[in-house]
Amino acid sequence: MEAESEPYVRLATMRQLHQAVADLNTARSLADTLQTVADGIVAGLGYGLACVNLVRPDGDLVVAAFAGNSAAESLITGRVGSRASWERRLSMGEAWDELRFIPHTDGWVLLDDDVPQWHTEGPEPRFDDEWHPQDRLYAPMYASGGGLDLLGVISVDRPRNGRRPGAWGREALQMYASQAAIAISNARLRANMQRALVRLEREQQALRASEESFRQAFEYAPSGMAIAEMGGDQHGRLLRTNDALCRLLGRPASVLRRYSFADLVHPEDVGTLLRTSAEGGRAELRLGRRDGSYLWVSLRNSVVADTADGPRFLLTHVEDIEERKRHELNLAHRASHDALTGLPNSAELRARLAARLCERPYAAATTAVEALDAAYGDVEDPDGRMHGFRADGFEADAVGGGPYDHHVHAVAPDGADDGAKGLAVLFCDLDGFKSINDRFGHHTGDAVLIEVARRLTTCVRDGDTVARLGGDEFVVLADGLGAADAADLAVRLRNAIIPPIRVDGRAVRVGASFGIGWAACGMTGEEVLRSADQRMYVEKRSRSKVHRRAG
Repeated sequence: MEAESEPYVRLATMRQLHQAVADLNTARSLADTLQTVADGIVAGLGYGLACVNLVRPDGDLVVAAFAGNSAAESLITGRVGSRASWERRLSMGEAWDELRFIPHTDGWVLLDDDVPQWHTEGPEPRFDDEWHPQDRLYAPMYASGGGLDLLGVISVDRPRNGRRPGAWGREALQMYASQAAIAISNARLRANMQRALVRLEREQQALRASEESFRQAFEYAPSGMAIAEMGGDQHGRLLRTNDALCRLLGRPASVLRRYSFADLVHPEDVGTLLRTSAEGGRAELRLGRRDGSYLWVSLRNSVVADTADGPRFLLTHVEDIEERKRHELNLAHRASHDALTGLPNSAELRARLAARLCERPYAAATTAVEALDAAYGDVEDPDGRMHGFRADGFEADAVGGGPYDHHVHAVAPDGADDGAKGLAVLFCDLDGFKSINDRFGHHTGDAVLIEVARRLTTCVRDGDTVARLGGDEFVVLADGLGAADAADLAVRLRNAIIPPIRVDGRAVRVGASFGIGWAACGMTGEEVLRSADQRMYVEKRSRSKVHRRAG
């Protein structure tokens, strides 16, 4: 470069270098910074060509900027050299402090590597420090100002004075490379920050769009939606409800925020609600409306979080299933009830009988329990609980039943007036019904059956069962009656049936024969009905025909 004996040349070079460094700090982007680095070498350090090779994320170096020759720039800009080839060049060159110089006499060994370069021919040097066109001078740039984290390499060529740089020129190039590394690092940081800001803004826009989409989906959903608290003292309290849920329950949103679903659910469905899982839970139950009525709904739960580590809320979807539930209940009722009278049918009667009976006769069960009780008394489990044995609700483990058998055995009174109570089965057969059907037709016969069903129902207690077994046969189940109580009930039922029944302006009469049977554990439902049926026929034959005839 310049002779070291010329201070004024150094001062001019320093001014040019200062301007080049100042330009580095005004570049607007990473690409501008890289080109400014290359231009500064040509404008401020007196080289005819300058190339900036930047380390890529994969470790290889790409020609990122070029200055001094447009033909050479178009030839090698964007080309990539492997990291291994670059490390070989930097390790074999003469060390000029941080700089690496490879003279033209050693450059032939580099002709076959993949580092992008340009070639010019020229005469052999006439003196020792003359620059040869195939001399190579590299200024490594390190991200941390001289550490081991290589950021890139600056290549220079064609010093304008035609000489290899002296001590001052080398120091100037090394200082410039250090400042260029800082500028490139800052430009990268700014670029990363700008990308991060753009990405953050996009994420925020997406979040706002997602929140708006959720808000609209929540508010304008055709079915009910609710958000409730999870955990804490206010667990389950409704925080937010949409218009559809408010309309469904007939309550404004301000009022619903005072409640939880546990406050609104039908008392019989509380257990169903409590068993419903928060995550993915689903249940069908009844919710109370403002007018006091209850509506069948389907609840579907899911858990949402406000932020990654924020509070969790319960999102509940509420769907009106009243129509479907009514249809299902109607189908179930039709399957278990007589279409004409609305009474439980034969299948339902047998199911209710089966629910009250077990296979173990009462006497045998009592004997087994009493034997164990006499032998061991109360038994204490390892957990300290005491298990006693009772004749009407015994510990099933002792006699081979389930874990805790609390079944109350059905017992048939022995006929004596000893106060024993049992499940009475009153089998009713109408007298004279066939003649009504034959004389007046099935329309009149159906009307008679409907009225008989109504009269039987009005004469029994809540909880008793009046069923139509088929044809003109009815059965009444009445629990907790003694023998005398059952006989009195049969008389009341017969007296309720006897009064005339008016159909289409015509008065017709039917009589009734009753047989009283008793349901007892150890019997099947068929055996119980057969027993009552047989006693009904005994009672029917014992009465004179005139007393059985209907008008």
